[in-house]
Parts: sequence; C-alpha cells; structure tokens
Amino acid sequence: MIRGSVDANFLFTLAELNRLLRAYADREAARFGITRAQWAVLVKVERSEGMKQTELAELMEMQPITLTRLIDKLCEQGWIERRSDATDRRVNRLYVRKAGRQLLGRMSGLRSELTATALEGITPAEAHRLLAQLEQVKENVRNANQNTTGDQIRKEQHYG
Repeated sequence: MIRGSVDANFLFTLAELNRLLRAYADREAARFGITRAQWAVLVKVERSEGMKQTELAELMEMQPITLTRLIDKLCEQGWIERRSDATDRRVNRLYVRKAGRQLLGRMSGLRSELTATALEGITPAEAHRLLAQLEQVKENVRNANQNTTGDQIRKEQHYG
C-alpha cells in the first residue's frame, strides 16, 4: 500500500516542488532586479571565471542559445563581461564585473533565506538526511540515464 502511494505521488511531488521553488526563487530574486536563471548564471561564472560560454552551457545543461540570451542580459546590466580568448577569437570567456560582485554580495543571504523557508519545521538532522536521500535519487536517475541503450528503447517501442 505504501509503495503504491509512493509510485503514484513521487514524480508529481518532485515536479510540483521544483515548480514552486523556481517560482519562489524568481519572486525573491526580482527584489534585486534579477531572475533566478540569471542569478544561477552569475553564480556559476563567479565560481569559474574565465570559463567558455560553451563550457557553461554544458555545465548548466542549457541550450547555447538560451544561455546566450541570459548572458546578453547580464552584460547589458553590467554584471558580467565577455572577453575574447587569447588563442581562439571565436571563443568568449566570461568574467564577473564589479557591479556583479556587488549584486552577489547584496544577495548573499537570499539562498539561506529560501532554504530556511523551504525547510521550516524540519530539523537540521532531518534536512541532512533528506539532502543525502535526494543525492541518492539523483545518482540513481543519472545512472539509469547513462545505462539506457538503443536496445532498451526499441524494446519499449516493441512492447509499449
């Protein structure tokens, strides 16, 4: 009975949680004049300055055109800049500008604020256990994605 309940609700609950968290983070980030997606790009660039746009797109699992639009907006705001690669003029490398660092400084408590709200009523020990369990779920799904072969897909089409 419990298994059936998990089967019926697990994926929908995760999807709904993801949607709600994205909406909440977007609303709160807007207080700083930035979107959640732009914030994520800005943080990634800060953590790996000098990264190529193509590397960032891969890291963030985004289509290059989608990332380019986000970077364009961040550049327009003066938060990041593109610099040409010294050895390959086709390559842009990304760097956080002073204004971007200042924005991230002002936003430094927002991640903790969002997390605290989401985990209200959950003890620190429970939160650590939840995070470990979610990491295990993520690893399970990552492994399943990597193990999917053309034969399995054809088998599904044949029997499905």
